[in-house]
Amino acid sequence: MFDVTEVLPTPPWKKPRRPAAPSREPLTADKIVDAALKVLDTEGLDAVSMRRVADELHTGAASLYAHVANKEELLDLVRERVLSEVRLPEPDPARWQDQIRELAFEIQRAHAQHRDIARLSLGNIPVGYHALRVGECMLAIMLAGGVPSNVAALATDRLSLYIAADSYEGALIVSRYKLDSPEASEHFQAHLSEIHEYYKTLPQDRFPSLRQHVDELIQADSDERFAFGLDMLIRSLETYTLKPSDRS
Repeated sequence: MFDVTEVLPTPPWKKPRRPAAPSREPLTADKIVDAALKVLDTEGLDAVSMRRVADELHTGAASLYAHVANKEELLDLVRERVLSEVRLPEPDPARWQDQIRELAFEIQRAHAQHRDIARLSLGNIPVGYHALRVGECMLAIMLAGGVPSNVAALATDRLSLYIAADSYEGALIVSRYKLDSPEASEHFQAHLSEIHEYYKTLPQDRFPSLRQHVDELIQADSDERFAFGLDMLIRSLETYTLKPSDRS
């Protein structure tokens, strides 16, 4: 016997049958984090909420609480997932300055792939496993290079702040100027040209240095500026390093 509904059209006075609901896979914390990252990457950090993530998973917000206590824990898990992408070197005393630079760029790369995720690193003391392993690596590199422990401890904090703040500002610029398209990038460059011309018109008697050096002020791109800031910090650390004979 065949199903007549496969042959005959549905009469207009009858409501069509609802399609069978797809079978759902069990919800897990990893799937919730996957969904939260998808929301973050497409809509930004402010859009990540228990309700919005539940919508992404086609479920109710209440079902998330069996796996994630609240939004704060969800954001902690998201940050941990992003930091798990950071590749960590084995500390090499002969290359400690280069390794700090490489690690900083590695953290910045992970941030840049997830919009304004760097904001979660501001005002937060690291307690998650992957946040701790990044901090452990940074501190170990400096200690291996002969930076005194008290200096290395403070530098780990200041370097982490510099990386997060720079990454977050980069995300703000991308968001403000919509730099995810070639057209927007051209518009941003045009805006920089306008800034350049504006500085050139500043009163010479009040702003002589800004007028004279406006080319140097705007010529470097974001990577060059980030590298320059790192170089300033690392050079200062070199003044604190101990000679091998003085290390315990």
